[in-house]
Amino acid sequence: MSTSKIALLTGGSRGLGKDMALKLAQQGIDVILTYRSQQAEAAAVVAEITALERRAVALPLNTADVRTFAEFFGQVSTVLAATFNTDQFDFLINNAGTSLTAPIAENTEAQFDEMLNIHFKGVYFLTQKALPLLRNGGRIINISSGTTRVAFAGSSAYASMKGAVEVFTRYLALELGSRGIAANVVAPGAVFGGGAMLDTPEIRAYVAQITALGRVAEPDDIGGLVAFLCTDAARWLNGQRLEATGGMML
Repeated sequence: MSTSKIALLTGGSRGLGKDMALKLAQQGIDVILTYRSQQAEAAAVVAEITALERRAVALPLNTADVRTFAEFFGQVSTVLAATFNTDQFDFLINNAGTSLTAPIAENTEAQFDEMLNIHFKGVYFLTQKALPLLRNGGRIINISSGTTRVAFAGSSAYASMKGAVEVFTRYLALELGSRGIAANVVAPGAVFGGGAMLDTPEIRAYVAQITALGRVAEPDDIGGLVAFLCTDAARWLNGQRLEATGGMML
């Protein structure tokens, strides 16, 4: 059986997810990463991980469609056996997502449902389906947002779903404690570089102005924190929200 640790990371083809995948590999962790449509980019991340002498596999997944989760975890089981010579993985990182900026008065039900399916319903049931394959003593890391602490106009639907994930994470920590599984939240602020967030000089200037460290965040600022939560040094962190915003709006 495989002795190396394995992470299942959703949304690992670009931006934050790509950096998380690479930082995990640098920690000596093998990675199963998912992508929705960026197959070439996901393959490139796999190649980078392989160059770090770790094993990696990319699988397609639409985290908004819970109907596909049973089939997806069938694929995960196959990959675990064929590539990693095991039947379980160690770390679940729920990162996949997209952003939405729309005032409450203009938000449509379709937009709301998209945020719900991607950022809460999908996370909830993907995690549920993952539990039989998640090794005792493992970790769950859910990616939230600085918008759950500080309100920004237009972020109501997105931030509400991320707030729900934060509550869900505390319940995961409570209910899975008997298995030795810890669950925590990483809440980045505005991160630029390869993601879905609007990126203009004006937005960058505003974010830098309200951030104590005086600059905008790049994916490289976040991935290391996720990788740290998968180390033995973080074993006693459980049910916590770690905000990684550089000190935004303190």
